[in-house]
Amino acid sequence: MTTNFRNIHIGKFIHLRVKERKIDLTRICNFMKCTEIEINEMYMQEDLSTNILLRWSKLLEYDFFRLYSQHLILYAPPSASVRDSAVSKLPLFRKNIYTREMIDFIMELIEKQQKTKRQITDHYGIPYTTLCKWVAKHNR
Repeated sequence: MTTNFRNIHIGKFIHLRVKERKIDLTRICNFMKCTEIEINEMYMQEDLSTNILLRWSKLLEYDFFRLYSQHLILYAPPSASVRDSAVSKLPLFRKNIYTREMIDFIMELIEKQQKTKRQITDHYGIPYTTLCKWVAKHNR
């Protein structure tokens, strides 16, 4: 299944994972410390607080935050040059980590001729040489 990382409806992803794992609603309510009605309302939510999302990630053994990380990798504009004087105290992460799902998504765009290689590099900021390596390696 190809995931659309542009529009993330976190409640739907959580509900899908609950169905896959076949977790009893009583167990979910006990773990999340809420009622069945509140759980069903969460399934309808497009976004949830980070604390709640962290609890779901632990219960369902799935990193739901990665959905948002993939969105940033695919759709965030390229970062501006880093100023030497503006050193952040926040942890730094590499933006160019490409997951299997992301590579599959890009390869599907090429295979279905929805985008050209040049359009992909322009839109998603993936280096052209990296994209060519993916095509050579994952050519189906």
